[in-house]
Amino acid sequence: MTEVIMNKSGFEYDVHSLVKAFFPQEDVAVRVQEAFAETGGLGIKVTFSEESVEIGVLEEGKERKRQSCQIVSEDRKETKTRLKRLLYQILVAYTERTLPWGTLTGIRPVKLAMQLLEEGKNNMETAAYLRDYYLTSREKAALSVMIANRERYILRDVDYKDGYSLYIGIPFCPSTCLYCSFTSYPLARWEKRVDEYLDALFWELDDAAKRFCHRKLNTVYIGGGTPTTLSPRQLERLLHKIQTAFDAGHLQEFTVEAGRPDSITRDKLQVLLDHGIDRISINPQTMKEETLQIIGRHHTVAQTKEAFALAREMGFSHINMDLIVGLPGEGYEDVEHTMQEIAALTPDSVTIHSLAIKRAARLNLFKEKYEEMGLENNTQIMDMTAEYCAKMGLSPYYLYRQKNMAGNFENVGYAKPDKAGIYNILMMEEKQTIVACGAGSVSKRVYPDGRIERSENVKDVSQYIERIGEMIERKKHLFGGC
Repeated sequence: MTEVIMNKSGFEYDVHSLVKAFFPQEDVAVRVQEAFAETGGLGIKVTFSEESVEIGVLEEGKERKRQSCQIVSEDRKETKTRLKRLLYQILVAYTERTLPWGTLTGIRPVKLAMQLLEEGKNNMETAAYLRDYYLTSREKAALSVMIANRERYILRDVDYKDGYSLYIGIPFCPSTCLYCSFTSYPLARWEKRVDEYLDALFWELDDAAKRFCHRKLNTVYIGGGTPTTLSPRQLERLLHKIQTAFDAGHLQEFTVEAGRPDSITRDKLQVLLDHGIDRISINPQTMKEETLQIIGRHHTVAQTKEAFALAREMGFSHINMDLIVGLPGEGYEDVEHTMQEIAALTPDSVTIHSLAIKRAARLNLFKEKYEEMGLENNTQIMDMTAEYCAKMGLSPYYLYRQKNMAGNFENVGYAKPDKAGIYNILMMEEKQTIVACGAGSVSKRVYPDGRIERSENVKDVSQYIERIGEMIERKKHLFGGC
């Protein structure tokens, strides 16, 4: 246990996130109190005075490091930044290691680079600012600037003011993966209620279509869960509803996340093609058979290859593949084997995820068991995945981070020049309003001044069906007439 005590409230979340980044395998507790509990572990004491802060690191009750600085500012954000810089510097001195992203603990580092570029800074000035102000590494600062520039180019024709995007959640999966904390339910238990779920979803979609009838729909993303757990008939129902309820005259992208290879059939793919949808994801996560069994994915490596070959044969021109680095028991050679297998398939885009141990996932509940197997990620592995993507003709186009990521790294999307996912960028950079329908989905209203308001749907499928009127009212409250 790593314990942090502070004599003042207000920055607990930021302190916790940064300390956890240095000690990802440790439980970290942040408390506003005067003295440490008798945990016997590492202690960090944060003491605020009127104009400064002092931070001390104690090990087994003995002080190892201490540092102080002037941090108080009228701007709370500036005060927080100075506090995190001091905490970072003292933890670097104590652990004798740095973090690739420095003091940045949020999920959208590219958003910072984007803002700086839009304010008029050039590439070198933006990278220098990220290095000097947030203490990011040269490599991560350069990556952020590169991706920010590509995002700006990709989004050049997207209408932020009058446009919007639509997310539709299908919360069913063949099984629940070890690391998953998304809204997903095993299809076997819910099969008899899927049509009932779709009925409720259609009410919400109809209301959204009416509410946004004077806006331009730019992208549609059907995610989950695994949308292709739906039967061909149910997929047909869903796509017919979307394409009859919404005006597709300004649509730039329509994605269906096929996801699990064991949910993909020729009949389902044909339904997608019949509705003009040829952008899908087929997500193996790994190409190591033993790992697939460990993480609870009930498909084989062979099924992944077969599903991909089938989709290509049928004419899908954009196939994305998601992979996870840091899975239990996998090291450099395992990840390289996966990259070699993926390269042989020649996908149009690849997303490399660093494993994030989510609070609600089974991986977190049985963390000690899987940590014994090894949850490995490092700079060498991430660099190797980037090199393989480059050999496939894929360049980075979006990036985001999550809490408790293996190695404190990031998730990066790579794509061929004309195959980047517009919705992915809009979701991460929060530049456009997103209307989200379905259980567990979150709508975002982006105002012209950059302010963002959100509205969440309930996660439980039964509650969603029973309270669909309330979900519609929540959107009415968020969006009004729009």
